[in-house]
Amino acid sequence: QVQLVESGGDLVQPGGSLRLSCAVSGLTFSRYTMSWYRQAPGEERELVASLGSTGGSTTYADTVKGRFTISRDNGKNTVYLQMNSLKPEDTAVYYCRARITVGSITVADYWGQGTQVTVSS
Repeated sequence: QVQLVESGGDLVQPGGSLRLSCAVSGLTFSRYTMSWYRQAPGEERELVASLGSTGGSTTYADTVKGRFTISRDNGKNTVYLQMNSLKPEDTAVYYCRARITVGSITVADYWGQGTQVTVSS
């Protein structure tokens, strides 16, 4: 059974930092592209950051570039999102995603349940 379990969400003041973790089990972690998405109330889910299976290809949303860093530890089957200089507009539920694509076709796709991040004074 595949499981993606996010943790690390919290209430933090503007300018603060958080590190989210996503522990993955039930699949060959090193084969998967890992991503973080977020969804704010009333908004669509959006890509925050993505990291290739070998760790060599990263993508960031423009709104988080220079503030957030995605990383992975294939030995621990875990992906991280380090979030610095947090802003109120970063408030959202953050989701972890594991996906394998062949060309443009998604052949495997799993999501976690999400962790709440609230940035407020």
